[in-house]
Amino acid sequence: MDQAEPSPHPGQPGEPQRQNPAEEPLGDQRTAGSLDHPVVAGYDGSPSSRNALAYAAGVSRRLARPLVVVHVTPGVYCEPLTGQVIGLPRARAETESWLLAELDQVCDRSGIEVCVITRRGNAARELAAVADHFSADALVIGAPGQRWHQVAGSVPGWLARH
Repeated sequence: MDQAEPSPHPGQPGEPQRQNPAEEPLGDQRTAGSLDHPVVAGYDGSPSSRNALAYAAGVSRRLARPLVVVHVTPGVYCEPLTGQVIGLPRARAETESWLLAELDQVCDRSGIEVCVITRRGNAARELAAVADHFSADALVIGAPGQRWHQVAGSVPGWLARH
């Protein structure tokens, strides 16, 4: 008979839900010990996240801390009527190459230890999980570009509340 897993302590967030536990962090499989209090940057390709990436690289250089670039894609979505798969994720190597190329465009990464992590799921929860896992000194993300995010919620809003 299986034993129940303990629930998190009151006031403590639970672990992010994953569709497949074998996908634990997609991307670089380094342990928390090899990245001592890094600067974590969330990147989605938007202009504000590009500015945040450049800022995070500067903070990383000034603090002499590693830079962890995190890209979160939503899980695979199937259209209910036709069953057509929408939003199939890119290959991990292709995504990592793209993220490093984006970093090279916004700054000189010489002298900065860079780690790229790709994840699937809710962007806010995954960014919080990565920052917590590595005991990040800073979490840098861009501001939402649309006004409706102020009403409907956004990644920065969720992170500020949690």
